[in-house]
Order: sequence, then structure tokens, then C-alpha cells
Amino acid sequence: MSESGAYTHGHHPTVLSSHRWRTVENSAAYLVEHLRPGARVLDVGCGPGTITVGMAERVAPGHVTGLDAAEEVLREAVRFAAQRRVGNVAFVTGDVYALDFPDDTFDVVHAHQVLQHLADPVRALREMRRVCQPGGVVAARDADFGTMAWYPEPPGMAAWLPVYYQVARGNGGEPDAGRRLVSWARRAGLTDITATASSWSFATPEERRWWSESWGGRMVSSAVADTAVARGHATRDDLRRIHRGWQEWAAAEDGWFAVAHGEIVCRVG
Repeated sequence: MSESGAYTHGHHPTVLSSHRWRTVENSAAYLVEHLRPGARVLDVGCGPGTITVGMAERVAPGHVTGLDAAEEVLREAVRFAAQRRVGNVAFVTGDVYALDFPDDTFDVVHAHQVLQHLADPVRALREMRRVCQPGGVVAARDADFGTMAWYPEPPGMAAWLPVYYQVARGNGGEPDAGRRLVSWARRAGLTDITATASSWSFATPEERRWWSESWGGRMVSSAVADTAVARGHATRDDLRRIHRGWQEWAAAEDGWFAVAHGEIVCRVG
């Protein structure tokens, strides 16, 4: 969420389909070595809890707390944990700028695809550092939209990224967050920083279809679409053309898409 309280994507099914796909393996592999048995973990912006529950499985008998501002999505996270029969996890509503935990509570404080949506990511990192005990780690992974690449390039699809930039930055966020993580961490007072990068890629027919339904779909049906129209960044016809461009890309036999992410692991002194 931005400081004003607006989460750019909202929780439409086109958005949640992407959130539900995320796992420790495909979205937090850079952090695995720190998910040791017995660790206490805070997962900020946990959404439907798929990464959170995976962390809980790895740190048992330790404990993981998943935190999100949206109560409705936390109900889904609770159900997911129950389905996986994972009991060492709890889900709470909260504000990353004012975490309701004492200083030095957690061994690992993690945020995935969160800082890009915040009006003040440096302040959020300071608060994440506050609740992390000395010797623990503050970790974050965020996409960098400026590095996204795809082929082929249907004309209708070309406008989707400029429209998204306008919507996200209008909400106070920064879509090119991945490249800024080290800078934000240093400004937050974190000094022992390990920075890496990794990517998602989508190339099979099934992957292209799913990714197109998620991103092309949210350009006509999610909060992104509603905000774009309300603020005059695009018309509904413009968004339908973008959607058709995504569908054309997905149908291409040689279709390919890649998303680069920045990652930081910051050791707290």
C-alpha cells in the first residue's frame, strides 16, 4: 500500500492469481539460507499467504507471522495454511509504517513486491529494521518494470506499461523499485547489504496464457483499470486494445516474457 492507503492493483481475481502462484522457491529463493529451523519470521504484505506458509514449513518449529493491510485476503491465507496443515503461522492486519511488535522481535523480516507500492519505502525499511533482532536480516524483493522484456511486440500491447507507470506513480509508488532497493536500504540506515537479482520468465503456452490473463486481464478489470480511466490515463477502449494485445502475445508460438527483480538481504547489527 502507498502511505495514502491505495494498493495499486487491488484484489481482483486477475491480481490474486499471480499472488497465489508465488512460492518460496520461485519468489524468495535468495532468502532460503536464512530460513532456518527455529527462526521467527515476519512476512510483510503477505497477501494470500503462499510464500508465508512455505516459510513456516521451512522454519518449523519456529514461527512465522504474515501481515497485510487487507483483512479479506488474510482470510484466504488462513484457509491456505489450514489446507496445508501448517500450524506454526499466524496472520494479522497491520501497517508497515507502524508495526505492532516490540523492538528486536524477529530473526527475519521479509517483504515481497511491497516496497514498490509505498510512498515512503525508506520509512518502511526503518520500521522493518526496528523489529528485527541484532544478527537477523531484513530482506526485500521487488520487480523492476523498466527491465521487463517481451517478444513478439503486438502494437496493442505497447501502451500497457506507460499506462501502468502513470497509475502506480500517481498512487505514490515506484514501479522501478528493483534497482532502487540498495539505495533505499542505505538511506534507512542499513549498511551490511547483499544485493542480488533474479527473474521470472514465461514462455510455454500455459505460462503465456496464464500471465496474459493476469496482466492483460487486470488492464480491463482491476483497480489498475479503474484508476487509469478515472484519472484520464486511458479510456476503456484503450484498455480493451491493450488486453487484445496481451492476448495476441500469448497466442504467439514464439512468445516470451521476462521480469527482472532486485533483491536485498540486510544484516542488522
